[in-house]
Formats: sequence, structure tokens, C-alpha cells
Amino acid sequence: MGFSVPDFRRKWSCRGYMSAGAAMVTAALGLSLVLAERAEARKYTSPLDIFGIAAPRPRPVVHSARIPLPRPRPEEAPKASGEAPPEPDGKPPADKPGADKPAEAAAPPEKPVSACRLALTEEIAIAPSIPDIRGPGACGGEDLVRLEAIVLPDKRKVTVKPAAILRCTMASAIADWLRKDMAPLATSLGSTIGELDNFDSFECRGRNRVAGALLSEHGKANALDVRGIKLANGQSIGLTDRTMPREVRERVLHSVCSRFSTVLGPGSDWYHEDHIHLDLAQRRNDYRICQWNVWDPLPQIAPLLPAERPEEAPPREVAAKSETKSETKEGADDEAAEKPAADAGKSQPHKPATKKRR
Repeated sequence: MGFSVPDFRRKWSCRGYMSAGAAMVTAALGLSLVLAERAEARKYTSPLDIFGIAAPRPRPVVHSARIPLPRPRPEEAPKASGEAPPEPDGKPPADKPGADKPAEAAAPPEKPVSACRLALTEEIAIAPSIPDIRGPGACGGEDLVRLEAIVLPDKRKVTVKPAAILRCTMASAIADWLRKDMAPLATSLGSTIGELDNFDSFECRGRNRVAGALLSEHGKANALDVRGIKLANGQSIGLTDRTMPREVRERVLHSVCSRFSTVLGPGSDWYHEDHIHLDLAQRRNDYRICQWNVWDPLPQIAPLLPAERPEEAPPREVAAKSETKSETKEGADDEAAEKPAADAGKSQPHKPATKKRR
């Protein structure tokens, strides 16, 4: 079989050019697809490329964008406050407890104020509240105050020295006693009350400070020991002072025994000879104890002094000699009187009786 160009052109005049062009177009398209696949494959790491030896991924081009700034605040706008604006949807802020937060996150409820605390205002007494005391055993109590002063009806203050730690009910009873009973007593004496002598208030101890004894009302902040009341004129009313008029002490006795459930003073025991114990102990059937003997005032005995020496008396030396002689003479007389008596007392020897001869 022979081949010649003229025969080829004559036989394949149009088909040859068309076939060659189609082949070139096909090859170009295939090459472009291969290149596109490789370029796309560079963006993702091959799953078999464990050691990262493939071609590095090209970093995306970062285009800088202009961020718009807020407009300046106008001068006539109101000043911003420190409070945060409310949420538009009515949701509570994150720092406030909501329905989604646990219950322990909420603040504990406040302790309700007692009726005694509401009644004991600053017009009656200066008695700020203090926290509850939880001591060893049953010591302590609730609703406690520090009684610093008592305000009289005429707005004068009676200082409690030192300040007493008491239950509110006990502090209220002390205030009523001074305002309604002791203030009129001081007025009858020509003065006003200036100070209350506090001997003891709250103390965690047994009765009379005896080891192993029952808990005292002082350990429950329910008792007060009072020694006296000082008046504004400097006079002092000693509750156990026997030099005070008996009528005054009896008046104090009747007032405290009608207000407090326990009153212990002189005559009750050896522990209350110099002060008065007051408390509000609760007993069965509202039983009360009032043991305070108001002793009579001490007798006033004039001192025994020797009489003055008369002017006509002899000098002391002469008087001393005469007294010595008289004492000597009296002693001799006494001895002489005692001697015959002693001789007379001696027994004579017994002689037998004899008959006379005629």
C-alpha cells in the first residue's frame, strides 16, 4: 500500500483538519481540568498525608475592612448614670438570682423583729440590738440588747454603768421600773435619777458561781444585779445600806417584788448581802420569789469619853501618891482582917472532960 501527500489531501481534505483541531481542543480542556483539580486539592490536606509532606496550603488573602466608628455624643444629651439599663426583654441581670439559678445563691431571709424590740424605742431606752449569743451548754439567748441608758419621761437619761447585756424583755422591765417607780421616788427626795449601778448582767455561770450548780438566770441574759441608784444631786440610794431610811428601802422592795419574778437581797443567802438580784425566771403557776429583809438602821451610840478634870483637883503626882498609900493601907487592913478569920477557922485540940473532986 502506497502513501502520498496528494492522495491524502484529496481523500482527507476537510476531515483531517477537523480531527486535528478537535484533538487539540480536547487536550486543552483536559489539561485545564487537571490543573484546576490540583489547585483545588492544595486547599485540603490529603487523608493519606500523615507526615505533612504534601505541598503547603496557601494562606487565604486577608482583606482589611474599615470598621465604622460611633458618632460623637451630642452635648445636649443627659449624662449617663452608673446604673445598668434594664434588659429589653425583661430578663434579670446576670448577678441577680433568677429562676435558672439554684436556691442557695439567694440571700437568706432576714429574722423578723420581735414585738418587744419594736416597743423598746429610743424614747424609752438607748438599747441597740446585738447578735444572738450561743455559749457553752444553754448559755446565751436570742433577741438581746445592750442597755446603755434609760430615757425618763422628762427626756433625761439615766446611764447604766457599765452597760448591761440583757434580753429585750428584761431590759424593758428595768426601763419601766426606773421610769414609773424610781423616778417618783427620786423626786420625793428632791432630785432626779442620774445613774444606775449595774453590779452584774450577762455571765455564763452557775447559780452563785458554784461549780456544778444549775445555770443561773445571768447565763441566760435574764437577770440584773443592782447595788444602788445615784441621784443628780450627788446623793446615792444604797438598796442594802442600813443608813438609808427604812421607808425608802421598803418602797423599793414593794416596787421590785411587784415587777420581777425573783428578788433576792439581804437575808436570802450570803451571796446577796450587798446587792439586789432581779430576774424574770418563768416558773410553774407563775410562782414568784421575794426574799429581801429590810433591816433596821444601826443604833447610833455616842462614844464614851472620860469626864473633864475639875480645877480644884490636886496635882496628878500628889493624887497618884495618895492613891498608892490608900491602896497599901487597904491591903494591910484586908490582910489583918483575913488573919483572925483564918486563926478562928483553925480547930482546937480536943481535951477529955474531967470531974472535980469534992
